Amino acid sequence: MCDDCKRAFDVVYMWVDDNWPNYREELGRYARTSHDTNPNRTRNNLDTLKYSLRSIERFAPWRRHVYLVSCRPQIPPWLNLAHPDIRVVHHDEFIPKTYLPTFNSFAIQSWLHNLPGLSEHFVCFDDDTLFMREAPRSLFFGESGRLRYHFEGSLPTRRHVNTKGASPWTVSLANSSDMLDEIVRGPHPGFIHSAKLFRKSDCEDIIARWPDIFERTWRSRFRAHNNVSFDAIMPQYAVAIGRAEAAGSVATRTEVAYLGLENSALWNRLWLSTIRRRRPIMVTLNDNFGPRPRSGAVDAVRRFLDTTFPEPSGYEVSGR
Repeated sequence: MCDDCKRAFDVVYMWVDDNWPNYREELGRYARTSHDTNPNRTRNNLDTLKYSLRSIERFAPWRRHVYLVSCRPQIPPWLNLAHPDIRVVHHDEFIPKTYLPTFNSFAIQSWLHNLPGLSEHFVCFDDDTLFMREAPRSLFFGESGRLRYHFEGSLPTRRHVNTKGASPWTVSLANSSDMLDEIVRGPHPGFIHSAKLFRKSDCEDIIARWPDIFERTWRSRFRAHNNVSFDAIMPQYAVAIGRAEAAGSVATRTEVAYLGLENSALWNRLWLSTIRRRRPIMVTLNDNFGPRPRSGAVDAVRRFLDTTFPEPSGYEVSGR
């Protein structure tokens, strides 16, 4: 096994809670479109971060420090700040002031490799992603020692995306495709929601290669059509230049699952029971509840989380 494969590495979360005092007011001062205030991206009604941390404590023996990145002064009230492995870092501690405040996850993620004390290899972990069983190092490293990524389908291209009607997310994927064409002609591997292992030196390289588009991304307070999603180009870039490999479709179906949580109790119960039976290594539970989540739809997910991860982790303050 390669030396890098044997080392412990850090886990990094980006987190926000739009119920935090004055946060929605600040969001509204800068917002320009309905995409900017989409509650699906800022709502914290399920406390998924808490359960995600329970899952990595239980199933990620390779973890080192856990970084929680948020806007100042947000910190989950239940987070055990006395835990020796917890690192809370606010945006103004690692993102230049000229780009703040930012509500753009594309921009924030592209700065994460600058977190103080971060390991050379670090796992980008969405707060709605959970490990369902032990996550071996081979999830992130191939037999050759190269980074290993999961893909699904192909990235869209600008030729096939109606930029007037498409979301900034969809257009950012097409932007990634155009950028990658400069290295090797597409089609390029598609995006899949999953925890991803990044290497700091690769992050520096990709930004140095396309400084203009990253500068545009940093200057966008919200996701915009001229942005690029770091999460959706870094794995493809690493594969294109030979520093990473694709896991393959069979492994991806076994190891990774994605579930859009809809505003329907029946839908959520059905698909969550399927996830429980299938037991992928990791699953992402994406909030698609819309502006007014129904209590039954939310409760179905809470029951799944509470019964799957009933024991508090050391990352939680007792009794919270």
